[in-house]
Amino acid sequence: MRLNDQQQGHLLQIAKHSIRSGLANDSVKQIESTDTKLNRQGASFVTINQKGQLRGCIGTLEAQRPLIEDVAANAYSAAFRDPRFSPLNIEEVVNVELHISVLSQPELMHGCERQADLLDQLVAYEDGLIISQGMRRATFLPSVWEQLPDKQAFVSHLMRKAGIVHWDKVVCERYRSFSFGAHWQAIAETQ
Repeated sequence: MRLNDQQQGHLLQIAKHSIRSGLANDSVKQIESTDTKLNRQGASFVTINQKGQLRGCIGTLEAQRPLIEDVAANAYSAAFRDPRFSPLNIEEVVNVELHISVLSQPELMHGCERQADLLDQLVAYEDGLIISQGMRRATFLPSVWEQLPDKQAFVSHLMRKAGIVHWDKVVCERYRSFSFGAHWQAIAETQ
């Protein structure tokens, strides 16, 4: 789903407002929008970086609620519930950048019985990838290609993240994302 500059700015405001609400009240406060595109069901990831380093990233892979609500909930969770990091505090917010990725519907990839078959199909810098094996499941957003540009390394790191040791009965899905972001101080405050 492509978004215009106004819609991107509004979602960044929603993410910022959600984090501010979490700092003040330890809760997510919803913001209304009259934009029909933002009120459609959508899946998103919100990534928080601090001084160029990951500080939190939470998202949903499949649309289950309006995009505006998904971004608000994921921003709150990325700031306060990512188990890899301590909750964001008031002193840190001035140094963070917020990035939002709006995901397309994941599509099942056929012909991935061997890892080499998957590597042939993957489109670097465009595909987000979900791999699963039984109850084990993990994803990398398309933006991860910037850190792992080699297809083999991309898949190997994702397997490690999912806890998959051997390529056996692995299910692969791909998606695309529309991503944008801004530094905390460059995001306008909501009214």
